Amino acid sequence: MRVAVIGHVEWVEFARVEAVPKPGDIAHAFETWEEPAGGGAVAAVQLARLAGSCRLFTAFGSDELGRRSRAELTALGVDVRAIPEAETTRRAFTFVDDGGERTITVIGARLQPEREDRLPWDELRDTDAVYFTAGGPDALRAAREARVLVATARVMDVLETAHVPLDAVVGSGHDPSERYRSIDPEPRFVVTTDGAHGGHWVGAEGRSGEWAAAPVPGPVADAYGCGDSFAAGLAYALGEGQEIDDALELAARCGAECLAGHGPYQRQLTLR
Repeated sequence: MRVAVIGHVEWVEFARVEAVPKPGDIAHAFETWEEPAGGGAVAAVQLARLAGSCRLFTAFGSDELGRRSRAELTALGVDVRAIPEAETTRRAFTFVDDGGERTITVIGARLQPEREDRLPWDELRDTDAVYFTAGGPDALRAAREARVLVATARVMDVLETAHVPLDAVVGSGHDPSERYRSIDPEPRFVVTTDGAHGGHWVGAEGRSGEWAAAPVPGPVADAYGCGDSFAAGLAYALGEGQEIDDALELAARCGAECLAGHGPYQRQLTLR
């Protein structure tokens, strides 16, 4: 399997707290850590753990956090394709409460790959599956060179503008920023997640169905990265030629595995 992600990276500081502080409160962190994350990074590491390697088309700032992000993602098995930008790398701060829910504050502008960047876009022609989390319309058109293309509904404006046939769009039934709205051409599958209730899908030919959430292999620890791990698993399975029900079963296992770890990388599904 040859897989790739086109998307964004953020340097994220995590703090595990009993509860997210209310206005005026002071919260005491039980644990803190930091690492490169964001939708593109999380999906790329998940795909690398499924396929053995994954190419990530992204953008970093030409600063220390950009250099650290590249080095740490490379150590996690990601083959990074990026040219440093003059801007600083975007940061984020994430609370993780006792229930495992994450609350994120992003700091700075999102850096994302564009088609005019000096990146090896022609590599996508021999790729089995691509997951798209961020980039301009031309970057999405370049991604269509892959055999299977899956995108997040967080970039609906780009999906509307590019008019690219997609194999699947992954949205959320709860998060307004990840809600699917109709585009042309219609995706082969529209997948809508519903947390612990699983979710449902609709096919372009009129078929539809549901899937159940996979059991979490341990106590619920941290929801950060579960959605992009799910979408990466879906892209992998569709690229492998699996039918939609089987593909969603694998995707659900990816999301559940991530939910049992602290941070996005401590627990991600591997086919080994």
